[in-house]
Amino acid sequence: MKNYKDELKDLMLAVAREQGSDLHITVGRHPTIRISGELLPLLKKEVLTPEDTSGLILSMVSEENKKKLAEDKELDFSFNLEGKARFRVNVFYEKGFLSAALRLVPVDIKTLQELNLPEILVNFTQKEQGFFLVCGPTGHGKTTTLAALIDIINRERAEHIITIEDPIEYLFTSDKSIIDQREVGSDTKDFGVALRSMFREDVNVAMIGEMRDPETMATAVTAAETGHLIFSTLHTNNAAQSIDRIIDSFPAYQQNQIRFQLAATLLGVFSQRLIPRVSGGLIPAYEILIANSAVKNLIRENKTHEIDLVIETNTEIGMMSLNQSLASLVRRGEVSYENAMAFSNNAKELSAILQTK
Repeated sequence: MKNYKDELKDLMLAVAREQGSDLHITVGRHPTIRISGELLPLLKKEVLTPEDTSGLILSMVSEENKKKLAEDKELDFSFNLEGKARFRVNVFYEKGFLSAALRLVPVDIKTLQELNLPEILVNFTQKEQGFFLVCGPTGHGKTTTLAALIDIINRERAEHIITIEDPIEYLFTSDKSIIDQREVGSDTKDFGVALRSMFREDVNVAMIGEMRDPETMATAVTAAETGHLIFSTLHTNNAAQSIDRIIDSFPAYQQNQIRFQLAATLLGVFSQRLIPRVSGGLIPAYEILIANSAVKNLIRENKTHEIDLVIETNTEIGMMSLNQSLASLVRRGEVSYENAMAFSNNAKELSAILQTK
């Protein structure tokens, strides 16, 4: 009989050793890891049978979570491998068989410099209150960026910080600040309940793992209005779309109110993509929106379609469009022209930028 715990440990250590980001366990396939965006099957490992996937996956699922998995047919949790590596795990059924995707969460929280992110992001960590969003596609480093920002506050300010996550990913060690981390499902019923409780917990700064529903969004914006500094993420492509997504998630009769609340509280939106680097690995391209008076007016007046132009014409105060960022990476030889074009939201415009000096 196979020792699935040891086999799983071996696979997890392979992800960490090869500097991969993900491990996929699926029936009929070799165990597969993602390295620098590419899926690579571990051909020295056997093709997984239904018994193998079940054995590997259930070896890291608690008895309580096994019941939840049987009921819900999917499960999110975090798994700590003997202090050597930490994974965010999603278990699901596929054609009646168990499958899993495991995302490696680095043990150490990297700095903005180590992540190749702009120093202007530090400005948002120095605010007393407001609402800051990090957006981008799944798997492009939003949580890692948020962790870097929260850790700056932790090291430089004496605050009470709370994180609400599903599941907890990066583990913080309190420095100047007190950090309490709450996991949805085990420490709190849901995001909404945890956010409402925050008002009675003497919190200064909150990191919300993801803005999933109107209740979470409304409570987060209200918290920013009432003296809290709020950080969160959205699965959106750019700043304008992020603002629209929040407003459009509310019924028509509430949209005006949330629009005015957002205009009053928004500090900025940071959108990022991880692009294959010429020298290997990945490097971020990004868009930076700073919520100045012009941006706030556009939000209030329901003219978010004009925000892209504001970003492009305010580079002197630190704003940057995704295409400007991509063009800079191409000119510095960090990413190829082809990859920049593939990740651009407007390839024609990027081509024009690259043709100008």
